[in-house]
This record gives sequence, structure tokens and C-alpha cells, in this order.
Amino acid sequence: MEYHYRTKGTCSQEIIIDLEGDTIRSVNFIGGCNGNLQGIGSLVRGMNADEVIRRCRGIRCGAKSTSCPDQLAKALLQAKKQTGLK
Repeated sequence: MEYHYRTKGTCSQEIIIDLEGDTIRSVNFIGGCNGNLQGIGSLVRGMNADEVIRRCRGIRCGAKSTSCPDQLAKALLQAKKQTGLK
């Protein structure tokens, strides 16, 4: 199932997540630091969503209160809520 999340407070504008159950099939960021965000997408492919949330939640980018990884965690939490996954 594909989910779209509009980011807040980051250079990227949107995250597109493809989940199969609670496993991440793919993550694509729109905007932001292309190489780094491709790397994040590649690293989380095949991972359990809860593990990615645990690892990425709360990461900050410089003085910002959030980051692209933190926004990914929020996007995954929203996707899980929409599907009823716990």
C-alpha cells in the first residue's frame, strides 16, 4: 500500500512510502538532499516499520527541531494508524 506524507520543517516536501504489512518495500523523498535521502530509502528497504521509527524518531537537523529521518518516522506512524497496524 502506498502512502504520501507532506513533510514539515525540512528541505524535502513529501515522502512516498510503499508498505507491505509492516515491512517497508520502498521510500522516496521529494526534494531535499538527493544522495542522502536515496541512501536512507535504500537502507530502510525491507525493514520493519517499527524498527525504522525507533531508530529515526527524534533525529534533528542542525538547529531544526526535526529532520528527514524524523519526518520518515512520523510518516510511518501515520501510515500505521491509517491501516490499523499496531
